[in-house]
Amino acid sequence: KIQLKDEGNKYFQAGDIDKAIDCYTKAIKVCKDKKVLAVIHRNRSACYLKKENYSNAASDATKAIDVDAADIKALYRRCQALEKLGKLDMAFKDVQRCATLEPKNKTFLETLRRLGAEIQTKLKTTFSTDSRVQNMFEILLDDEVDKDKKEKAANNLVVLSREEAGAERIFENNGVPLLLNMIEKGKPEMILAAIRTLSGMCTGHKARAMAIVHMVGVDKLCSIMAVDNEEIALATCNLFQCIYDSFTGGDKREFGKEEAVVLDVSKDLKAILLSLLEMVGSKKVSGHGRDQALNLLSKNVPRKDKRNTDNSRSLFTIDHGLKKILKVCGQVPELPDQLPLTENTQLIASVLLNKIYDDLKCDPERDNFRDISHLQSTHVFIEPSCRIITLTFWLLQGPFDVGNALVGHQGIMEMMVALCGSEREVDQMVAVEALIHSSSKMSRASFIITNGVSLLKEIYKKTKNEKIKIRALVGLCKLGSAGGDDYSMRQFAEGSTEKLAKQCRKWLCNPQIDTKTRKWAIEGLAYLTNDADVKDDFVEDEPSKDKTILYSVACTLVNCTNSYDKKEIIPELVQLAKFSKQHVPEQHPKDKKDFIEKRVKRLLKAGVTSALAVMVKADNSILTDQTKEMLARVFLALSEDPKDRGTIVAQGGGKALIPLALEGTDVGKVKASHAIAKIAAISNPEIAFPGERVYEVIRPLVSLLSTDRDGIQNFEALRGLTNLAGFSEKLRVKIVKEKALPEIENYMFEEHDEIRQAATECMCNLVTCKEVQERYMEDGNDKLKLLVLLCGEDDESLQIAAAGAVAMLTAAQKKLCLLISFKQTAQWLEILQRLCLHPNPHIAHRGIVTVFNMLNSDDTELAKKLIESELLEILSVIGKADDNPKRQDAINAARTCLVKAMDLGLIKPFTSGIN
Repeated sequence: KIQLKDEGNKYFQAGDIDKAIDCYTKAIKVCKDKKVLAVIHRNRSACYLKKENYSNAASDATKAIDVDAADIKALYRRCQALEKLGKLDMAFKDVQRCATLEPKNKTFLETLRRLGAEIQTKLKTTFSTDSRVQNMFEILLDDEVDKDKKEKAANNLVVLSREEAGAERIFENNGVPLLLNMIEKGKPEMILAAIRTLSGMCTGHKARAMAIVHMVGVDKLCSIMAVDNEEIALATCNLFQCIYDSFTGGDKREFGKEEAVVLDVSKDLKAILLSLLEMVGSKKVSGHGRDQALNLLSKNVPRKDKRNTDNSRSLFTIDHGLKKILKVCGQVPELPDQLPLTENTQLIASVLLNKIYDDLKCDPERDNFRDISHLQSTHVFIEPSCRIITLTFWLLQGPFDVGNALVGHQGIMEMMVALCGSEREVDQMVAVEALIHSSSKMSRASFIITNGVSLLKEIYKKTKNEKIKIRALVGLCKLGSAGGDDYSMRQFAEGSTEKLAKQCRKWLCNPQIDTKTRKWAIEGLAYLTNDADVKDDFVEDEPSKDKTILYSVACTLVNCTNSYDKKEIIPELVQLAKFSKQHVPEQHPKDKKDFIEKRVKRLLKAGVTSALAVMVKADNSILTDQTKEMLARVFLALSEDPKDRGTIVAQGGGKALIPLALEGTDVGKVKASHAIAKIAAISNPEIAFPGERVYEVIRPLVSLLSTDRDGIQNFEALRGLTNLAGFSEKLRVKIVKEKALPEIENYMFEEHDEIRQAATECMCNLVTCKEVQERYMEDGNDKLKLLVLLCGEDDESLQIAAAGAVAMLTAAQKKLCLLISFKQTAQWLEILQRLCLHPNPHIAHRGIVTVFNMLNSDDTELAKKLIESELLEILSVIGKADDNPKRQDAINAARTCLVKAMDLGLIKPFTSGIN
């Protein structure tokens, strides 16, 4: 074996590689010694490298390394073989090991550097945007590639399009025609991917968005959105929104020469708006497509900021599309030859009408809107009675003033009552629905009670159509609650409203009944829960999960929790009213505080917070500002008891409140902010408002510090900010950035003891922030003086907060130690002595720490003044005291002060008395 190995070596040195391999192979067969065998494998590996047989070279080198892991020759040969095989990462590891064993070997170091550079280059090539885009195109253009790979490639294009470099490469590589081809020939999954890719390409780039609109065409985009596929319609709606945002200011970058390409986008915006309005009234458009067209109009036509005086988009929409939107509202789905609609189409159209009407600035504009609506209702429809009433119904749910004016026209109310007696079920259903919504005004409710109740009862008893029966029942429910929560103005006999409510609940809880009918059951409960007897029965049931009945559910919960606004009852005025024989509202016995609390507990136990959290996530077209206000009222009522706030947090209530506090009506935002303040005051912010949401909580809380808010709202907000300020430096900085400091400082002067204490505690937690410290060091302010004076107050909680703030400020800024003694109140020394002698160990500890900070302020005169006062005796007495767990912090601080005084040479060691 040794002889064969030596012969092989000779052949190798002579350049006869084949004979060398033969000798090594024979030697391997007869060799039993592992170490010699490893050498032979290593040598044969070198031969295979010469023969460019890299797989065998790597294999032989590995066998040598298995015997001796530090065989540097075998490691390097395997590295060479692996490099040639393209396995750069494995080769890099081998040469890295070689360089570790021989760190001065130039060959190893050079190979290590070269392989490292090659790996980086390979990574860049493999993952570069260009190569990825090219790869996706190759797959999509190859007819032989299977469908799964094509779909995967299409989805990868979506991801690439969301990167600026990827979007640009797709566009430059003729990507738009390819995507159009995918839309024309592909399955729904491919169409979705193509639309989403176009959305990514249009996002934030005006020039590219404009080019894509011209290449694809607005009509083509509308035809895609018109298909009867909800996902495709929604994706196309998103594409339109991306285009609109890019055209109207979403793109803030400068494109240099490309700016010359981006001329005037107004023509394109006008074309898009006209096309969307055309879609609204077209029979060729599916219900889903119509919904998305209405949603786009609702989002982009009305002004987002009323300070902007330009409402030209709304006026343009009225001139060119109001009749089309009204046509949608006037459809009766049960009749033949109607526009394709979804369950939500008419509701979305109603919301759009309301937004456009609210966007109008003057009476002539509103009069024009009303005139067009009136003309549409009286002259356009083939079957006027049925469709006029349907239109009236949806106008009452949208721009109420317009619907109300229409109801007030001569004959409309009579028409509704007459249709109730029609033999055709469609007429009955439409009339009952309109009666329900037109009786919002008390005067009209009285008219219907007089003229329509008997008809509704007759319909309810005789009809076999469940859809009509439930609507008639809701009409009775609404009329039965016409007196609100005034117990003395009940419309029906005792027990009647409970019977109506039981029937509503029966329908609601029956999953076999269609969704729309169950929505009406919720509507009925929303009215009936004005009655306290119904409230008590209702809270035993579970809320519905259908998001399209949000307003009704919210109203119901507001009624159950009594969280609506109540007029303050002044006993003197009540007596005066009774004396003058005026009507005095009466409270239902079950609307008293203890009954309300029991209902709230039952709702929480039933998981109402989770239901509210789901409702908050609903689409904005359904979740109106008024609904948000209702939800905020319910949350506030639920969070009244501190013991219940943990349950609210555990069920996601903290997260759900944030959007309610940031968007909606002014009243709703205040209510939601107040609920957040209650939760933030006693909860761990990480749990109550997880992640980055905690930073969104600051602004609602700061808004409650306004002097326009109630004292309880100021107090709860201060407590919430105190808890947040004690949690992290980032939150403290956020509070300062939201300009809360001036408000907090104002409340430190407040006469109300609890508000003043809360403000001081909040400031105590904020003083570790540098920005706050700088405010205290500004020339000519009395902020520090105020804190020192608050330390002298009798309220212990206030003293703890103020003394803590002084202690932390003087520890952080030595300059403030001098300000206390020279520029603040003359009583500073007396107050400091009182703090140190205070029986409350927490207050004493804070006072002594402040003394130490002043001794440590590098001002000899100040330190001397302190020691020459009675403070030395006070510190000595406290420092000499026996150890006491309750006062140990104060004792240790006093001893530290005395040691510092000794270090400064102000007292002698033998006088210190420290054990």
